[in-house]
Amino acid sequence: MKVIATNRKALHDYQVIDTYEAGIVLKGSEAKSLRQSATSLSDAYGQLNNGEVYLFNLHISPYKFTTGPSPNPKRRRKLLLNKREIKKLYGLVQQRGNTLIPLKIYFNDRGFAKVTIGVCRRKRFYDKKEKILKKEVERKIDKIKKAMR
Repeated sequence: MKVIATNRKALHDYQVIDTYEAGIVLKGSEAKSLRQSATSLSDAYGQLNNGEVYLFNLHISPYKFTTGPSPNPKRRRKLLLNKREIKKLYGLVQQRGNTLIPLKIYFNDRGFAKVTIGVCRRKRFYDKKEKILKKEVERKIDKIKKAMR
């Protein structure tokens, strides 16, 4: 499994409730561009339309050596999921405050491009602050333990 891109900003700003693995429909030379890690997940999000899941604002840069016209870098891209998974996602996203965020893009063992999408809820400011304070306390405890040795 070769990881192409991860969305570290999403892990900082959102609390991940559930994750799903989905295939992604690519056009033309987008797969070659993905293999060169020419993508950005920072502003991407998922949405359900007519019983299908789409990714919006996923930026895949055009492949340098393509001869024909390249597709729009920020076009919407369809995700491939089972109907059962789509129904489950629909139920989770309908709850207030939940959204679909792509967490990472990778190529699996068979060479297919996959996206890990998460059903996420935005963290509040005080949640982020609490996490930072907890890390500081853990660092201080580790420092004291090292000094006692």
